[in-house]
Amino acid sequence: MDKLVAFLEQYPVVVGDGAMGTMLHAAGLTTGGAPEEWNVSRPDVIRGIYQAYVDAGAQVITTNTFGGNRFRLALHNAQDRVRELNVAGVRLARAVADTAGREVLVAGDLGPTGEILFPLGTRQPEEARDAFAEQAAALAEGGADFFLIETMSALEEVEVAIQGIRAASELPIAATLTFDTHFRTMMGVKPVQALRALYGLGVRVIGANCGNGPGEIERVIGEMAAAKPDDVYLIAQSNAGLPKYDTATKHIHYDGTPEVMAEYALKMKALGIHYIGACCGSTPAHIAAMVAALG
Repeated sequence: MDKLVAFLEQYPVVVGDGAMGTMLHAAGLTTGGAPEEWNVSRPDVIRGIYQAYVDAGAQVITTNTFGGNRFRLALHNAQDRVRELNVAGVRLARAVADTAGREVLVAGDLGPTGEILFPLGTRQPEEARDAFAEQAAALAEGGADFFLIETMSALEEVEVAIQGIRAASELPIAATLTFDTHFRTMMGVKPVQALRALYGLGVRVIGANCGNGPGEIERVIGEMAAAKPDDVYLIAQSNAGLPKYDTATKHIHYDGTPEVMAEYALKMKALGIHYIGACCGSTPAHIAAMVAALG
């Protein structure tokens, strides 16, 4: 039994953490900046965000490495800093987890490359696989407990991400897609289709993240729950509602209050979901409300 499955089996529900980007923008990150660069230049801020989620009751810290692959980092001329920025992000999380006074796992976060793979796009699958392998090796070096592939739209990209990870490490893998286009991913993948495909690739911790709020995730995860094999553990990490632009403050905020997310957590528990967290727009206050609701 791998470490992640063993951890999930210890508890009726494991509570994940919430948004990183939302917290970084609140701390002053500009839209054009690379969040992963703060792992080195602003470690106090990153460590503080990890700590706030643990203090709220989160049992998993997701590393600030979502865009830490060479293609995403190239947008900031940082493609040669993959190892540095990923190792730093994990080590900050590891330090917080190891001093939490209870078991907290560190999820090494891998997001999409931001490119469409051949033949629909120009990026060759082998190039993407090598990029994921490079990132996974750094996340493992930093001390991640498992890999979290998240916010994916194309099954082909999930597959090459798994191949890349497996070329670098034997740590457990969890994977989530985002079903934000009429209950399908942007590339047309349906929830049960994703579940079966990931199961066939050997992944046993599977689910959905991001999207259009708790109502959407409830339907998506409900479909997965009805179809899942007994040895699959489901993850739900919903956005805190929908983004709204405040003309007075000129900021985007999400309309899902901590109370809304507490209700979502209870609905996920009723569906038998093992790993319940949050995504865009959520904060430690949202996680604390979820923890309180789940008891």
